[in-house]
Amino acid sequence: MNVVSKLAALTAVSMIALGAASGVQAQDITEFRIGILGGENASDRLRSNECLREKTEKLLGVPTKLFAPADYNGVIEGLLGGNLDMAWLGASAYAKVYMTNPDAVEPVLVKINVDGSYGYHSIGFARVDREINSLEDMKGKVFGFGDPNSTSGYLIPSIEIPKLGYSMTPGEYFGDVVFTGGHEQTIIAVANGDIDAGVTWADGLGAWEDGYNSGALRKASDAGLVDMTELVEIWKSPVIPEGPIVLSKTLPERVKLDMTAMLASLGFMDKECAYSFMAGEVLGLAPINHSEYESIIAARKAKN
Repeated sequence: MNVVSKLAALTAVSMIALGAASGVQAQDITEFRIGILGGENASDRLRSNECLREKTEKLLGVPTKLFAPADYNGVIEGLLGGNLDMAWLGASAYAKVYMTNPDAVEPVLVKINVDGSYGYHSIGFARVDREINSLEDMKGKVFGFGDPNSTSGYLIPSIEIPKLGYSMTPGEYFGDVVFTGGHEQTIIAVANGDIDAGVTWADGLGAWEDGYNSGALRKASDAGLVDMTELVEIWKSPVIPEGPIVLSKTLPERVKLDMTAMLASLGFMDKECAYSFMAGEVLGLAPINHSEYESIIAARKAKN
């Protein structure tokens, strides 16, 4: 069964499960806590996820809270410390959680692109007027990356760019290599001319002028933070496995089932909420398991 068929089957089952769960109150929990990775400012992250918070609170019948820490590590530590119940992690962030405590969370769902794939890319980009069209034009210039725990914002570029012959050690090829704090910060820094180029994430599908179909560029374009015609793509990574939505392993099984069912049907039940939560146009969410991230875990271990 291909991923689209799996998605359709899961959605059908999810809708049945949601109907059966209607009015059922979560047992053995008094609240539900959702962590949101960095990538855009906290207020925008909270706003993008508010519809999910409302749906979760209605489904589980307990107060549901959103947490938007300043960096990726805040969400990672929240999951490891038992202070968060759910998060949508990048693959590298999931790898760090698993490497620290393999019993902390379990991956349950992954975002599926409009073409049925569940990969995305790290995208290098610059301002058009900087006359930078490739990494060859970046010698002596400042390259910005998001967060050390970001897959597309650091891990994959730090592996793939040196393979092309460009050292990531500051001063050896690039004039400097800096961390901006997140995807939105990188996009704004490039757009404002504060750095020469940066990396962020996108599905690589659709039109560049729209910020592709989904990802940080699409969100920034939708929000009016950037005019994509003023930016140019200078590098694209190989396909990266999309990060998983994870649930704490300590949650009651019924809560896990209810949440998985609700999330899996979100794209069909409320397209506007799905667009907001999943950073653009997607096909939906489909099942995923730990085995899909073993290559990222191996890459992270090698970097360590």
